[in-house]
Amino acid sequence: MTFWIAAGVMALMVLGVIVASFLRAGAGGADEAAAEHDMQVYRDQLREVERDRARGIIAEAEAGRLRTEVARRLLAADRDARAGGAAAQTPRQTPRAAVWAGAGLSAAAVGVAFWTYASIGAPGYPDRPLAQRIAAAEERHANRPSQAEIEAEASAAGADGGLQDGAPQADPEHEELVEQLRAALENRPDDLQGHQLLARNEAALGNFGAAHRAQARVVELRGDDATAEDYADLADLKIMAAGGYVSPEAEAALEGALRRDQGNQRARYYVGLMYAQNDRPDRAFRIWRVLLEQSEPDAPWVQPLRQELPRLAQMAGERYELPPEGQRPARAQMQDMDALEEMSPEERVEMIEGMVESLAQRLASEGGEARDWAQLITAYGELGEQERAAAIWQEAQQVFEASPEDLEMIRQAAIGAGVIE
Repeated sequence: MTFWIAAGVMALMVLGVIVASFLRAGAGGADEAAAEHDMQVYRDQLREVERDRARGIIAEAEAGRLRTEVARRLLAADRDARAGGAAAQTPRQTPRAAVWAGAGLSAAAVGVAFWTYASIGAPGYPDRPLAQRIAAAEERHANRPSQAEIEAEASAAGADGGLQDGAPQADPEHEELVEQLRAALENRPDDLQGHQLLARNEAALGNFGAAHRAQARVVELRGDDATAEDYADLADLKIMAAGGYVSPEAEAALEGALRRDQGNQRARYYVGLMYAQNDRPDRAFRIWRVLLEQSEPDAPWVQPLRQELPRLAQMAGERYELPPEGQRPARAQMQDMDALEEMSPEERVEMIEGMVESLAQRLASEGGEARDWAQLITAYGELGEQERAAAIWQEAQQVFEASPEDLEMIRQAAIGAGVIE
């Protein structure tokens, strides 16, 4: 009720301002006020002409010509003011009708706004502070539907055991072979290789429900020897069977993958997806931002990440700019450095110079982060090219002038390279 009272008072205030402006316009007072203002301006001009003539700035003849022109304009403004005053005392029916028509339309607009909000808005809905939204998201995450519930809903909607919609028609011979494999495994439930083969073939047929059950048996048979990829495969198949939904069971499989390999990129992608599905864009953004920076350009999740990260950043209140497409991740650069150990001294120098030159060209054409500039200065210092390192340091001072923290990082690299003390 308080909301409606406050909204009504504000609406009446706005409506009053609009109606008052219409009434003032219809009364003709605006024209009269404008004429009075013009007359005052011309009087000031006459006095200015007299002052200039007295100081000798303008000749007598020129002063006379200016007085005549300003006086003519003053008389015209006086006539306009008199005409406006007379018109204000004379009723004008057409403008008055227009005034009331405008006032009526304004009132109708206010009424439509109230009706629209009452129809599609949420009157009386309380504000939700950040802590409450996070608590609601955590509750939703904890109580979300299970894998079995989602698959049951899909089955009731017409899907068949997690069969992917739009899957291509399978080869009858392939289906027959898979059926034979299923029958054989009923008699050999501990056949690890057979269950691995069944999981792959069920997935190829689009039977993701059967596929994740076969993969779960693979993980069970392997026990402590199950790898991060085994668990990531299990989570992947469960998510596919659920139409992209990350269920609690899929989350458990992802946790198993990350316990064995914290850098498993497929598992990290799905964990970010889980947070995005449960109203935690802040966590999803942090996970996916790092994942994008560390992924190879052709990784299957790179394009979905590039599409979603700007939206997630906005929802999380983060300022973010996508890195250039095709940029190699830091992990790949480290692999290049590891390869140096197997090269001859001449090959190492040649490879390092090539990497440094590639980095320099990228920074010159596309720009880059502060750590890239620091890396380039350090590399030039190690190659004994202090002049080029100094040139990069000079340019960096202009590029990162507004970012003291980034500039300090680069300055430390310049100190290490012997460019400055």
